[in-house]
Amino acid sequence: MKRTGKKTATDRNFVVALSRGLDVLRAFQPSDGLLGNQEIAARTNLPKPTVSRLTYTLTKLGYLTPVPRFEKYQLAPAAMALGYAALANLGVRHLSEPFREEMMRATGGAVAVGGRDRHSMIYFGQSRGSETVGVQLDVGSRVPIATSAMGRAYYWALDDEDRAEVSRILREHYGSRWPKMRDGLERSGETVAKYGFAISVGDWHDDIGAAGVALKLNDGTGPYAFNCGAPAFRFTEERLINDIGPRLLAMVRNIEAALGGLVPQSKKEISKKLKSGGKVARVAEGFR
Repeated sequence: MKRTGKKTATDRNFVVALSRGLDVLRAFQPSDGLLGNQEIAARTNLPKPTVSRLTYTLTKLGYLTPVPRFEKYQLAPAAMALGYAALANLGVRHLSEPFREEMMRATGGAVAVGGRDRHSMIYFGQSRGSETVGVQLDVGSRVPIATSAMGRAYYWALDDEDRAEVSRILREHYGSRWPKMRDGLERSGETVAKYGFAISVGDWHDDIGAAGVALKLNDGTGPYAFNCGAPAFRFTEERLINDIGPRLLAMVRNIEAALGGLVPQSKKEISKKLKSGGKVARVAEGFR
Protein backbone atom coordinates (compact mmCIF):
# COMPACT_ATOMS: atom_id res chain seq x y z
CA MET A 1 0.00 0.00 0.00
CA LYS A 2 1.40 3.39 -0.99
CA ARG A 3 1.43 6.64 0.89
CA THR A 4 -0.83 9.45 -0.16
CA GLY A 5 0.31 10.89 -3.50
CA LYS A 6 1.83 14.34 -3.65
CA LYS A 7 -1.09 15.78 -5.58
CA THR A 8 -3.57 14.67 -2.93
CA ALA A 9 -1.33 15.55 0.01
CA THR A 10 -1.06 19.18 -1.14
CA ASP A 11 -4.84 19.54 -1.51
CA ARG A 12 -5.86 22.01 1.21
CA ASN A 13 -9.15 20.21 1.71
CA PHE A 14 -7.49 16.83 2.15
CA VAL A 15 -7.04 15.62 5.76
CA VAL A 16 -3.86 13.56 5.74
CA ALA A 17 -4.31 12.28 9.30
CA LEU A 18 -7.74 10.87 8.44
CA SER A 19 -6.34 9.29 5.30
CA ARG A 20 -3.60 7.58 7.30
CA GLY A 21 -6.09 6.33 9.87
CA LEU A 22 -8.17 4.76 7.13
CA ASP A 23 -4.99 3.24 5.66
CA VAL A 24 -4.49 1.45 8.97
CA LEU A 25 -8.00 0.00 8.87
CA ARG A 26 -7.55 -0.95 5.23
CA ALA A 27 -4.40 -2.88 6.12
CA PHE A 28 -6.54 -5.64 7.66
CA GLN A 29 -7.49 -8.27 5.08
CA PRO A 30 -10.19 -10.99 5.32
CA SER A 31 -7.57 -13.71 5.78
CA ASP A 32 -5.81 -11.85 8.62
CA GLY A 33 -6.22 -12.65 12.25
CA LEU A 34 -4.15 -10.18 14.21
CA LEU A 35 -1.76 -7.47 13.06
CA GLY A 36 0.92 -5.66 15.04
CA ASN A 37 2.20 -2.13 14.52
CA GLN A 38 5.23 -3.37 12.61
CA GLU A 39 3.08 -5.39 10.19
CA ILE A 40 0.71 -2.46 9.71
CA ALA A 41 3.64 -0.12 9.09
CA ALA A 42 4.96 -2.47 6.40
CA ARG A 43 1.58 -2.67 4.67
CA THR A 44 0.82 1.05 4.80
CA ASN A 45 4.36 2.35 4.23
CA LEU A 46 3.88 4.63 7.24
CA PRO A 47 6.51 5.19 9.97
CA LYS A 48 6.04 2.88 12.93
CA PRO A 49 5.70 5.78 15.47
CA THR A 50 2.88 7.19 13.32
CA VAL A 51 1.21 3.78 13.18
CA SER A 52 1.49 3.46 16.97
CA ARG A 53 -0.36 6.75 17.47
CA LEU A 54 -3.00 5.80 14.92
CA THR A 55 -3.67 2.35 16.38
CA TYR A 56 -3.92 3.94 19.85
CA THR A 57 -6.46 6.48 18.57
CA LEU A 58 -8.46 3.88 16.63
CA THR A 59 -8.55 1.70 19.75
CA LYS A 60 -9.90 4.59 21.81
CA LEU A 61 -12.56 5.21 19.14
CA GLY A 62 -13.60 1.56 19.15
CA TYR A 63 -12.43 0.65 15.64
CA LEU A 64 -9.60 -1.64 16.78
CA THR A 65 -9.44 -4.13 19.63
CA PRO A 66 -6.02 -4.63 21.25
CA VAL A 67 -4.82 -8.13 22.08
CA PRO A 68 -2.16 -7.41 24.72
CA ARG A 69 -0.89 -11.00 24.92
CA PHE A 70 0.43 -10.76 21.36
CA GLU A 71 0.87 -6.97 21.22
CA LYS A 72 -1.40 -6.91 18.19
CA TYR A 73 -4.81 -5.65 17.09
CA GLN A 74 -7.92 -6.89 15.35
CA LEU A 75 -10.81 -5.03 13.76
CA ALA A 76 -13.50 -4.17 16.29
CA PRO A 77 -17.28 -4.35 15.69
CA ALA A 78 -17.42 -0.58 15.02
CA ALA A 79 -15.13 -1.01 12.00
CA MET A 80 -17.05 -4.03 10.74
CA ALA A 81 -20.31 -2.10 11.10
CA LEU A 82 -19.06 0.39 8.52
CA GLY A 83 -18.52 -2.42 6.04
CA TYR A 84 -21.90 -4.00 6.65
CA ALA A 85 -23.60 -0.62 6.32
CA ALA A 86 -21.88 -0.12 2.95
CA LEU A 87 -22.95 -3.58 1.78
CA ALA A 88 -26.53 -2.90 2.81
CA ASN A 89 -26.57 0.21 0.62
CA LEU A 90 -25.28 -1.58 -2.49
CA GLY A 91 -28.49 -2.41 -4.30
CA VAL A 92 -26.54 -4.03 -7.12
CA ARG A 93 -25.30 -6.67 -4.68
CA HIS A 94 -28.78 -7.74 -3.66
CA LEU A 95 -30.45 -7.48 -7.03
CA SER A 96 -27.67 -9.36 -8.79
CA GLU A 97 -27.75 -12.35 -6.44
CA PRO A 98 -30.31 -14.45 -8.33
CA PHE A 99 -28.52 -13.68 -11.61
CA ARG A 100 -25.20 -14.71 -10.08
CA GLU A 101 -26.67 -17.90 -8.65
CA GLU A 102 -28.15 -18.85 -12.02
CA MET A 103 -24.83 -18.18 -13.77
CA MET A 104 -22.99 -20.25 -11.18
CA ARG A 105 -25.30 -23.23 -11.68
CA ALA A 106 -25.16 -22.97 -15.47
CA THR A 107 -21.36 -22.75 -15.74
CA GLY A 108 -19.99 -24.29 -12.57
CA GLY A 109 -17.91 -21.16 -12.02
CA ALA A 110 -17.68 -18.77 -9.08
CA VAL A 111 -19.47 -15.51 -9.88
CA ALA A 112 -18.67 -12.26 -8.08
CA VAL A 113 -19.36 -8.54 -8.21
CA GLY A 114 -16.90 -5.94 -6.99
CA GLY A 115 -15.82 -2.33 -6.97
CA ARG A 116 -12.46 -0.56 -6.96
CA ASP A 117 -10.35 0.18 -3.90
CA ARG A 118 -7.14 1.88 -5.10
CA HIS A 119 -5.20 -0.59 -7.24
CA SER A 120 -7.50 -3.55 -6.49
CA MET A 121 -11.05 -4.70 -6.96
CA ILE A 122 -12.80 -5.75 -3.76
CA TYR A 123 -15.57 -8.35 -3.76
CA PHE A 124 -18.86 -7.30 -2.19
CA GLY A 125 -20.96 -10.16 -3.55
CA GLN A 126 -19.96 -13.76 -4.28
CA SER A 127 -21.79 -16.89 -5.47
CA ARG A 128 -19.77 -20.07 -5.25
CA GLY A 129 -20.72 -23.73 -5.44
CA SER A 130 -19.10 -27.09 -4.72
CA GLU A 131 -17.47 -27.15 -8.17
CA THR A 132 -15.38 -24.05 -7.47
CA VAL A 133 -13.25 -25.32 -4.59
CA GLY A 134 -10.18 -24.04 -6.46
CA VAL A 135 -11.39 -20.43 -6.25
CA GLN A 136 -10.99 -19.51 -2.59
CA LEU A 137 -12.32 -15.95 -2.68
CA ASP A 138 -15.18 -14.43 -0.73
CA VAL A 139 -16.75 -11.10 0.18
CA GLY A 140 -13.92 -8.74 1.12
CA SER A 141 -11.35 -10.52 -1.05
CA ARG A 142 -9.25 -8.42 -3.42
CA VAL A 143 -8.04 -9.05 -6.95
CA PRO A 144 -5.65 -6.78 -8.89
CA ILE A 145 -7.04 -4.43 -11.51
CA ALA A 146 -4.14 -4.97 -13.90
CA THR A 147 -4.23 -8.76 -14.19
CA SER A 148 -7.72 -9.95 -13.21
CA ALA A 149 -10.69 -10.21 -15.57
CA MET A 150 -12.84 -8.18 -13.19
CA GLY A 151 -10.24 -5.43 -12.91
CA ARG A 152 -9.62 -5.26 -16.64
CA ALA A 153 -13.34 -5.00 -17.37
CA TYR A 154 -13.63 -2.20 -14.82
CA TYR A 155 -10.60 -0.36 -16.26
CA TRP A 156 -12.08 -0.22 -19.78
CA ALA A 157 -15.46 0.99 -18.51
CA LEU A 158 -13.88 4.19 -17.18
CA ASP A 159 -13.86 7.45 -19.07
CA ASP A 160 -10.53 8.86 -20.22
CA GLU A 161 -9.95 11.06 -17.15
CA ASP A 162 -10.73 8.35 -14.60
CA ARG A 163 -8.73 5.76 -16.51
CA ALA A 164 -5.74 8.14 -16.54
CA GLU A 165 -6.00 8.47 -12.76
CA VAL A 166 -6.19 4.69 -12.27
CA SER A 167 -3.21 4.29 -14.60
CA ARG A 168 -1.24 6.70 -12.43
CA ILE A 169 -2.13 4.76 -9.29
CA LEU A 170 -1.16 1.47 -10.91
CA ARG A 171 2.10 2.91 -12.25
CA GLU A 172 3.06 4.11 -8.76
CA HIS A 173 2.07 0.78 -7.22
CA TYR A 174 3.90 -1.50 -9.64
CA GLY A 175 6.97 0.62 -10.30
CA SER A 176 9.35 -1.22 -12.63
CA ARG A 177 6.73 -3.94 -13.19
CA TRP A 178 4.26 -1.45 -14.65
CA PRO A 179 5.28 -1.73 -18.34
CA LYS A 180 4.47 -5.46 -18.31
CA MET A 181 1.19 -4.83 -16.47
CA ARG A 182 0.33 -2.03 -18.91
CA ASP A 183 0.89 -4.33 -21.88
CA GLY A 184 -1.55 -6.82 -20.40
CA LEU A 185 -4.13 -4.08 -19.91
CA GLU A 186 -3.67 -2.94 -23.50
CA ARG A 187 -4.26 -6.43 -24.82
CA SER A 188 -7.34 -6.75 -22.63
CA GLY A 189 -8.68 -3.54 -24.19
CA GLU A 190 -8.55 -5.22 -27.57
CA THR A 191 -10.49 -8.18 -26.15
CA VAL A 192 -13.13 -5.89 -24.65
CA ALA A 193 -13.46 -4.03 -27.95
CA LYS A 194 -13.88 -7.27 -29.89
CA TYR A 195 -16.08 -9.31 -27.56
CA GLY A 196 -17.53 -6.94 -24.96
CA PHE A 197 -15.79 -8.67 -22.03
CA ALA A 198 -12.30 -9.15 -20.61
CA ILE A 199 -10.55 -12.41 -19.84
CA SER A 200 -7.64 -13.53 -17.70
CA VAL A 201 -6.06 -16.97 -18.02
CA GLY A 202 -3.11 -17.41 -15.71
CA ASP A 203 -2.38 -13.67 -15.69
CA TRP A 204 -3.45 -13.08 -12.10
CA HIS A 205 -3.21 -16.64 -10.79
CA ASP A 206 -1.60 -19.52 -12.66
CA ASP A 207 -4.50 -21.86 -12.03
CA ILE A 208 -7.46 -19.52 -12.60
CA GLY A 209 -9.33 -18.63 -15.77
CA ALA A 210 -12.03 -15.94 -15.70
CA ALA A 211 -14.13 -13.56 -17.75
CA GLY A 212 -15.13 -10.07 -16.59
CA VAL A 213 -17.85 -7.60 -17.57
CA ALA A 214 -18.37 -4.05 -16.29
CA LEU A 215 -21.68 -2.62 -15.15
CA LYS A 216 -22.43 1.10 -15.42
CA LEU A 217 -25.40 2.79 -13.76
CA ASN A 218 -27.13 6.10 -14.38
CA ASP A 219 -27.11 7.13 -10.70
CA GLY A 220 -23.46 8.18 -10.72
CA THR A 221 -22.19 5.18 -8.78
CA GLY A 222 -19.70 2.65 -10.03
CA PRO A 223 -18.76 1.39 -12.44
CA TYR A 224 -18.79 -2.06 -10.91
CA ALA A 225 -17.63 -5.29 -12.48
CA PHE A 226 -18.61 -8.95 -12.46
CA ASN A 227 -16.47 -11.99 -13.06
CA CYS A 228 -16.98 -15.70 -13.53
CA GLY A 229 -13.98 -17.89 -12.81
CA ALA A 230 -12.91 -21.46 -12.24
CA PRO A 231 -9.73 -23.56 -12.36
CA ALA A 232 -7.97 -22.88 -15.67
CA PHE A 233 -8.23 -26.48 -16.89
CA ARG A 234 -12.02 -26.01 -16.90
CA PHE A 235 -12.19 -22.37 -18.00
CA THR A 236 -9.78 -22.41 -20.90
CA GLU A 237 -9.29 -19.36 -23.11
CA GLU A 238 -11.44 -20.97 -25.79
CA ARG A 239 -14.30 -21.64 -23.40
CA LEU A 240 -14.05 -18.18 -21.87
CA ILE A 241 -14.36 -16.54 -25.29
CA ASN A 242 -17.02 -18.80 -26.76
CA ASP A 243 -19.15 -19.66 -23.73
CA ILE A 244 -18.44 -18.05 -20.36
CA GLY A 245 -17.81 -14.49 -21.59
CA PRO A 246 -20.98 -14.26 -23.71
CA ARG A 247 -23.07 -15.72 -20.87
CA LEU A 248 -21.62 -13.23 -18.39
CA LEU A 249 -22.16 -10.33 -20.79
CA ALA A 250 -25.82 -11.30 -21.22
CA MET A 251 -26.20 -11.60 -17.44
CA VAL A 252 -24.80 -8.13 -16.80
CA ARG A 253 -27.00 -6.59 -19.50
CA ASN A 254 -30.03 -8.14 -17.79
CA ILE A 255 -28.91 -6.72 -14.45
CA GLU A 256 -28.46 -3.28 -16.01
CA ALA A 257 -31.98 -3.47 -17.41
CA ALA A 258 -33.33 -4.49 -14.00
CA LEU A 259 -31.48 -1.61 -12.31
CA GLY A 260 -32.43 0.91 -14.99
CA GLY A 261 -28.76 1.32 -15.79
CA LEU A 262 -27.00 2.67 -18.81
CA VAL A 263 -25.60 0.35 -21.45
CA PRO A 264 -21.78 0.53 -21.31
CA GLN A 265 -19.79 1.89 -24.20
CA SER A 266 -20.26 0.08 -27.46
CA LYS A 267 -17.49 -1.93 -29.04
CA LYS A 268 -17.12 0.85 -31.61
CA GLU A 269 -16.59 3.45 -28.89
CA ILE A 270 -14.00 1.27 -27.16
CA SER A 271 -12.27 0.65 -30.47
CA LYS A 272 -11.69 4.39 -30.84
CA LYS A 273 -9.42 4.16 -27.80
CA LEU A 274 -7.18 1.66 -29.53
CA LYS A 275 -4.24 2.57 -31.70
CA SER A 276 -3.96 1.29 -35.19
CA GLY A 277 -2.33 -2.10 -34.87
CA GLY A 278 -4.28 -2.87 -31.73
CA LYS A 279 -2.35 -1.06 -28.99
CA VAL A 280 -4.22 1.16 -26.58
CA ALA A 281 -3.42 4.83 -26.83
CA ARG A 282 -1.19 5.73 -23.92
CA VAL A 283 -2.68 9.18 -23.79
CA ALA A 284 -4.70 7.70 -20.90
CA GLU A 285 -1.64 7.76 -18.67
CA GLY A 286 -0.15 11.00 -19.85
CA PHE A 287 2.12 9.72 -22.64
CA ARG A 288 2.21 11.69 -25.87
